[in-house]
Amino acid sequence: MSDAVVTRFAPSPTGFLHIGGARTALFNWLYARGRGGQFLLRIEDTDRARSTPEATEAILRGLEWLGLDWDGEPFSQFARADRHAEVARQMLAAGQAYKCFATQDEIEMFREAARVEGRSTLYRSPWREADPASHPDAPYVIRIKAPLEGETVIRDRVQGDVRIRNDQLDDMVLLRSDGTPTYMLAVVVDDHDMGVTHVIRGDDHLNNAARQMLVYTAMGWPVPVWAHIPLIHGPDGKKLSKRHGALGVEEYQAMGYPSAAMRNYLARLGWSHGDDEVFSDAQAREWFDLDGIGKSPARLDFKKLDHLTAQHMSMAEDAALLHELDAYLAATGAPALSETQRDGLGRAMPLVKDKAKSFSQLLDKAHFILTTRPVEPDEKAARALGDVSRSILNELTPRLRNATWARDSLEGEVAALAESHGLGLGKLAQALRAALAGRTSTPSVFDMMVVLGRDETLARLADAAAPSGP
Repeated sequence: MSDAVVTRFAPSPTGFLHIGGARTALFNWLYARGRGGQFLLRIEDTDRARSTPEATEAILRGLEWLGLDWDGEPFSQFARADRHAEVARQMLAAGQAYKCFATQDEIEMFREAARVEGRSTLYRSPWREADPASHPDAPYVIRIKAPLEGETVIRDRVQGDVRIRNDQLDDMVLLRSDGTPTYMLAVVVDDHDMGVTHVIRGDDHLNNAARQMLVYTAMGWPVPVWAHIPLIHGPDGKKLSKRHGALGVEEYQAMGYPSAAMRNYLARLGWSHGDDEVFSDAQAREWFDLDGIGKSPARLDFKKLDHLTAQHMSMAEDAALLHELDAYLAATGAPALSETQRDGLGRAMPLVKDKAKSFSQLLDKAHFILTTRPVEPDEKAARALGDVSRSILNELTPRLRNATWARDSLEGEVAALAESHGLGLGKLAQALRAALAGRTSTPSVFDMMVVLGRDETLARLADAAAPSGP
């Protein structure tokens, strides 16, 4: 095996990209990218009845949103069926496998009798050592010859050494009677041919590793490094299911989480680097190692995800957030921003990204720059625009027309006017919020005024100060 690291992510295209699968992909991506290696993608589409092009597209979209780029074109497992069958026949010719003519009825009769008699239902084929001259002209499967004694040791970087007695392993089927390869054979052949050096996957595949090692051994192929990671559980410690909330990666995009925060959060689900909670992609690639993966299942925690999101949004480049916001709007079917709105949001981004826990929150905070005149106040804001407030806003307008358009200067003008009326600054600020944004919960009124600019601010104040009706 060469020193170059090659990892792979191998999803089945039978549905969306599950959050657990996304974490597996991330771990493989981080391990490869941090070592200058390759990260490959294989679509395990051998189950033709359940595999769909739509599911494949959903998986690709999910990986692209997460920013997990793969090397080369995605492999199709189904397209390599002839190669898998070729390996099975090589093993047959080398005496490492055999033809089994037992029918499904015969196998089930054996197992039923074993259950009744209280013995192992592990099927031992009478054809294992049969003389080829006795072979009937009938359909057959090709089975591997598993060792009957000793033990198979899975040297796992997460689980440690896992030992399985060989008398617990059956002669698994490699090639079905219709000539199609089984999943267990296909996985090994694909991993070998793709040059995979490290198999990082969920620990629900741990038992498969022992059976797959039989193929590696029979073919004389180097065994990859195994790393079976515990699954993700819900907050209640139970297996993750729909009752715990979103399961598909695209659901998290639609909920407004930025991809950088999701990468950070998924990396921390079952892996740690000291006490570090918030980190960049570059740090994750540098730090990630299999030794940091825990043996216990990680628990989904939306509060922690929200916390990380707020941190990442605050740290993000404004232009990058604006770009990802476009993708969020498209994913949710919302209208795209106009050029005017994009320009305004670009100026407002330093105000609205701070402490935002999702793109929907960011958009809500940015309402003041995205809305257009006349600003329609909500019910609470309308109450802040009584006759007295309108009168004071009328009085404020000429002061602001000649003011220096900087935050401190604007705050000074407003504070002076409030004091002349015996009002606290907060009281007048509420009326200003209502006038500028139509809301009572907004960024700082003075920051909004700077972002809106002199002309737009004065126009909105004039709209709000106008008489409310007959």
